[in-house]
Amino acid sequence: MRPTPHLLRAVASAAQRQNSVSFIGLGRMGSEMAYNLFSRTLVESNGAARFVVCDAREETSHAFVKNFSAQFPGSQVHVATTPAEALLASRTVVTMLPSSPHVRNVYVEEEGIVSALRSLPPEAARATLCIDSTTLDVEVARNVASEVQKTGAAMIDAPVSGGVSGAKAGTLSFLVGGPEKAYKLAHPYLLHMGKNIIYCGDSGAGLVAKICNNLILGVQQIVVAEAMLLGQKLGLDSKVLASVINSSTGACWASAVNNPVPGSLPDKSPPCERDYEGGFATSLMLKDMGLATDLAESTGMPLPMGHAAEKIYADVVSEDPELANKDFSSVYRYLRVAAYPKASLA
Repeated sequence: MRPTPHLLRAVASAAQRQNSVSFIGLGRMGSEMAYNLFSRTLVESNGAARFVVCDAREETSHAFVKNFSAQFPGSQVHVATTPAEALLASRTVVTMLPSSPHVRNVYVEEEGIVSALRSLPPEAARATLCIDSTTLDVEVARNVASEVQKTGAAMIDAPVSGGVSGAKAGTLSFLVGGPEKAYKLAHPYLLHMGKNIIYCGDSGAGLVAKICNNLILGVQQIVVAEAMLLGQKLGLDSKVLASVINSSTGACWASAVNNPVPGSLPDKSPPCERDYEGGFATSLMLKDMGLATDLAESTGMPLPMGHAAEKIYADVVSEDPELANKDFSSVYRYLRVAAYPKASLA
C-alpha cells in the first residue's frame, strides 16, 4: 500500500478525514450517485466537506472532478489511485462496483480497503463506515463485511433499485443489510442519494431483496418485449398498446417507464429512444439473473422463469454482442431481429 504524497498531505489530520467522503466506482450509476452525495453533502456542510473519488480508469476520476468542480467552484475533490488511498482519506467510503470479483479486489486484495483499515490506529478504524451498493453474490458480500468488521469498522450492503434515471434524480431505493447501528450511521448518506431507505436485516439481507427484485424485473422486461411485438404483429399501434398495458393489470416498470419500443411513451424518454444507450446494461442483468439462479440452486428452490430469462439474456449477449452494454430492454431488438425476422412492424 503506497499512498501518494499528495494524498497523505491531504489527510494529515483526523479532523480532515472526518469531514471527507470517498466514492469508489464511477460507472453509469456510481457517477450519478457520487454527484448527488457530494453536492448535497457540500451544501449541508456549508462548503466545508472534502471528497475523494477512485475508479479503475483514472481518467474517469479526473473527468468527474473536472465536471463537479465546474458546477461547484472551490469545492475540494481529490483523486485517489487505489482503494486504500480512498479509505485513508475519508472516514466514510461508498463503493458501487460491477460485480463480486471487483468487490473482492477493492476490499480484500493488496492496496484494498481492509489493508488500509488495518494500518489505521484502532480508534480511526472504529470510526470508519463502508457502504457497498454493488449487486453481488450474497456469500461474497457477507465474507467481505466480516473482514471489514474484524478491523473495528462498520459496513452495510446497500444495493439500489431505480436505475440510472433514479440515480440521476436522487430517487433511488436502498435495500440495506447489516448491523442496525451501521444502518443508522449510513442513513443520512443514503438519503443524499435516494428517497426510500429500507432496512432488510443482517449482512446480505439487502442483497437478497435486490436479487429477488431484479429477478422479477428481468422476467418482466422480456415478456413486455414479447407482448409489444405480438400486438404490433397483429396491427396494434405501439402507443395504444403501451397505454392499455400501463393502465391495466399488466402495468409494470418495464412497460410504464422502460418500454422497449421507440415512440411508445411520448411523454417519456426511455433508453430505446437513444438506441438503448444510458440504461442498465444487458450484461449486468444477465449477472443478476445468474445470482438469482445460483441462490435458487443453493437452496433447492425451483426457478423455471428465472432460468428461462437467464438463457434469453445469455443468448442476447452472445449472439448480438453490441447489446451487452446497452440497456437490457434491448432484448426487444434481439427478439424482433433474431426470433421474429419476418415480423412486419410499424
